Amino acid sequence: MVDIAVEQVRQVTSPAAITPVIPGFHPDPTICRVGFDYFLATSSFEYFPGAPIFHSRDLVTWDQIGNILTRRSQFAVGDGRPSGGIFGSTLRHHNGEFWFVTTNMSDFGGGHLLLRSKEAAGPWSDPVQIPGTLGIDPDIAWDSDGTCYLTWVGFGPGENESGIVQARLDPDAGRLLESPRKVWQGTGLAYPEGPHLYEAGGCWYLVLAEGGTERGHAVSVSRGSSPAGPFEPHPNNPILSHRSMAAPVQSVGHADLVETVDGDWAAVYLGVRPRGVVPGFHVLGRETYVAGISWDQGWPRFDEDRYQVPVVGSSFIDDFSSDSLHPRWISPGQDPASFTAETPEGLLIRQSQTGNVPILATRVLGHVWGARASVLLSGDEAVRFLLRMDDFHWYGIEASGRQIRVVAQIGPLQQVVATAEIDPAPGPFQLEIACNDSPLAGQPGINTGPDEVTLGFREHGELTTLARMDGRYLSTEVAGGFTGRVVGLAATSGSIIIERFEYNHHG
Repeated sequence: MVDIAVEQVRQVTSPAAITPVIPGFHPDPTICRVGFDYFLATSSFEYFPGAPIFHSRDLVTWDQIGNILTRRSQFAVGDGRPSGGIFGSTLRHHNGEFWFVTTNMSDFGGGHLLLRSKEAAGPWSDPVQIPGTLGIDPDIAWDSDGTCYLTWVGFGPGENESGIVQARLDPDAGRLLESPRKVWQGTGLAYPEGPHLYEAGGCWYLVLAEGGTERGHAVSVSRGSSPAGPFEPHPNNPILSHRSMAAPVQSVGHADLVETVDGDWAAVYLGVRPRGVVPGFHVLGRETYVAGISWDQGWPRFDEDRYQVPVVGSSFIDDFSSDSLHPRWISPGQDPASFTAETPEGLLIRQSQTGNVPILATRVLGHVWGARASVLLSGDEAVRFLLRMDDFHWYGIEASGRQIRVVAQIGPLQQVVATAEIDPAPGPFQLEIACNDSPLAGQPGINTGPDEVTLGFREHGELTTLARMDGRYLSTEVAGGFTGRVVGLAATSGSIIIERFEYNHHG
């Protein structure tokens, strides 16, 4: 596989408060440190491989080193619904091992999943399912005598099993050692969730997300002398929120803290970058940001301006000549290995035998970008190159034989937007999708979306743009859910070969 970073790191930085350290659909970050190295994992929902994991030495430049969930024995398909799958998680290092606890909402009911590995890049164990832990957002922590605590958002059925609950855990057996009990429930804002538990300076701190993961999102904290509480809340909660502020990054929350190499503290958290007219549309999903943590009278305080984030190129070219796919490649509800194969000509993608259309995709990492797929077709084969939010919200350009067409799926409605005839030539042909700033942005009285999506093809080197589409319909505000845009390919008939894929980041 040729994996060329087209854009190198430029000597430009921007404040972490407005620039994600891991851009694109990478929500619910969880972080730990081992020596001089930081490791971070995020939610992945219905996409597989699941739970991407990253490494950094400075908290602002991160490299993906793999995915935690790489085998179907770790991540059952379940219902496969959009925004199902892997929810909020916790990554920790204890007694020489990495631990990862998460929830698969597409195979829900049996309890949280606990995995372990000697190396952050894996391979990770098959999960141990923890009975009696119906809910989401599990956290794992150990006190000084080795007692392990599991804290999560309980979904009942009993009163003491609903809300923010906790129990001592035998992590080796995956068994609760006591019945769940309620701990601090937050300040009264909606949907207290995402608990994380830490020891610092002789106190135990319980950090929660509150207010829902939309514009009212916030981070609150309480403290106590024991990991089991009781906990007293910070007198000025929430300690982080952008609600009702004119900040370019909104919905900040779901934070996880880490002690840094130099003895300071930092936090990673999620946020979104809405664009366009009211209500604002975010299309990349929830992204990962970093902030410093200061301590004021024994309480953590967010310093969003502590870190400067270098502008790092995210462009790449892949010719699929390696024996394995880069960890950036994912599929909604499918295992890429089940419908792809490496060939001398490129990557073969097969049509599913079950009637669905499996998609090989990669996350969109910016607002202004272009992607080009060089495709080999013959006979009755057909390809779809698409920009996707979920099964019901996508724009695609399709090619079969001599015909190319643009198709839009918005909710239950599917429409052919444009068609063209081509003169097939030997060798691959190229399909292109690009996202650019809306040409109507800033004009008073004009209802503009976050961007304009263009779809076209190249014939004999000449670009033909077939359609220009409003980006609002591929946004979370329209589609709902918890994910962001991906760009990918599918065989809608027979098998296709992708000779080359180019992603060019422009801003």
